[in-house]
Amino acid sequence: MNDTKEQDTLRQQYEVTVIGGGIHGAGIAQAAAAAGYSVLLLEKKDWASGTSSKSSKLIHGGLRYLQTGQFSLVRESIREREILLEIAPDLVHRNHFYIPLYAGSHYRSWQLHIGLCLYALFGLNRKACRYRVLTNDQAQHLNGLQKAGLKKVFCYPDAQTDDALLTRAVIDSARSLGAHACNPANLLAAKHVGGGYRLKIDWQNTEHEVFSRLVVNAGGPWANLINSCVTPAPPCANVDLVQGTHLVLAGQISSECFYLEAPQDQRAVFVLPWKGNTLLGTTETTFEGDPDQVAPRQDEEEYLLIVLKHYFPSFNPQVLERFAGLRVLPRDEARHAFHRSRETQLLCDNPCSPRWISVYGGKLTGYRATAQKAVKLMTKSLGRKSARADTRKLLLTPATNESATPRANYGSAD
Repeated sequence: MNDTKEQDTLRQQYEVTVIGGGIHGAGIAQAAAAAGYSVLLLEKKDWASGTSSKSSKLIHGGLRYLQTGQFSLVRESIREREILLEIAPDLVHRNHFYIPLYAGSHYRSWQLHIGLCLYALFGLNRKACRYRVLTNDQAQHLNGLQKAGLKKVFCYPDAQTDDALLTRAVIDSARSLGAHACNPANLLAAKHVGGGYRLKIDWQNTEHEVFSRLVVNAGGPWANLINSCVTPAPPCANVDLVQGTHLVLAGQISSECFYLEAPQDQRAVFVLPWKGNTLLGTTETTFEGDPDQVAPRQDEEEYLLIVLKHYFPSFNPQVLERFAGLRVLPRDEARHAFHRSRETQLLCDNPCSPRWISVYGGKLTGYRATAQKAVKLMTKSLGRKSARADTRKLLLTPATNESATPRANYGSAD
């Protein structure tokens, strides 16, 4: 979709240029504009057209990351979840998440108690962050869930969103703060010159040249490809691309969410309400090749449907939609993708006075926190400006020509 909201000409100079119109690029553009900088945001296709529209649609604290000791990430994610529930009430909704525990489950009841207690403590033990255990009678009324061998069902609160609409709302917020956002706009080349970078950009089928005092590469899976267009080449992280596939199934199993343990390998798989249907995902499959060519694989679909059948044997799945996105994870051949860090990496060409910052990894939930870290780095080379706003308090609303998923389709958590 061509963006028609912008003026016909680009300025000759910006203080900050952000490359990539996913949630992290949107968040960094918003935060930089809020901090008082002049900002240009570039996206080669449409806003949120990559990973940021192909996630599990969750704003969550990352309960499963407690297993790998990523406590600071969980703490940050829970804090950001609560902020987003306040500033984006039409886009982010709390919901109940159920974890069924069976006689043959890999994890024990005491482990889940400890994990969920920690989760609540990281949320300052507020009522909205506490978990409970369902009574036997309550558990028996969960729609379609396999009851044979069921020992306990844990319930805890997290949140859901429409990831693409959230991204566009953040971009609209950035624009309201003065950011100039262009799509489709493709970076052709970048060259370091005194005090910044000279950028060549293809926009509206015309080559443009602008100077930017600082550039943020928020290209996600395309980050290293973008860096290959830069002279001299900035530092690149050694990363793997890991594919996550989701299926949208006809009909809604439940208005609540299920956090399930895959019987094949004990991975976490979610069954979620999604616009009157059911969202099932995700997978972790190493991806090699062109990120533009990512697509769901047959073995991934089979994997997900086996998990669904294991827990909901009476549900007859009819696949309405398949989509796949790419995670950017640190390369570590000794560790499975599940065990690798989900912390965001920010690499600079010059740590003392950065002019090119590359963003690797990160979670949908933590986009605002990542943006604040990027702005902190910006101040090293650009200095501080008079702030226009605080992103912790800026309200986010769906674009006027968009509509958020009705709250009823998410369910709700008291």
